[in-house]
Amino acid sequence: MSQYSNLANEIDALTYEGFAVRPEYLDRNGHMNIGYYSVIFDQALDRPWELLGLGYDNIAINGHSSFALESHVTYQRELKLGDPLDFTFQIIDMDTKRIHYFMTMLHGRERWLAATLESISMCINMNTRRSGTWPEEPLARLRAVWEVHRQRARPREVGRMVGIRRK
Repeated sequence: MSQYSNLANEIDALTYEGFAVRPEYLDRNGHMNIGYYSVIFDQALDRPWELLGLGYDNIAINGHSSFALESHVTYQRELKLGDPLDFTFQIIDMDTKRIHYFMTMLHGRERWLAATLESISMCINMNTRRSGTWPEEPLARLRAVWEVHRQRARPREVGRMVGIRRK
């Protein structure tokens, strides 16, 4: 059994206290502006990234970071001023250089789905600013979590394309 065998449970149990819709996030429609969804998802990602050994402290230690290659946000239900936020994180796929992950943004009290984020990030060697392979320890952590997450149901939003649905 891996020393990281419980890591998926730790990621599942993350709490996101302090995340709420602030006045500066609102647009003229009185709900959270489209741009802040990406900002907040990115801030929330810091917590699982730290547990996976991909956080900001690790950049200085191992010289590698992650760069986003592509992201897709779905907006499920509007958020208003003061709404508390909570998040989930799931690895959909990975290899030695990339991670395909999925996050949900939930109303923190009522637990309804507000938005989803699907994204692919790549390992970047910060000295060369080119793609590289994940360092040994983060790679072991990623694999341990992926072994658990790959057993889970694939979220229905994963792989969605933008377009007008025709019957």
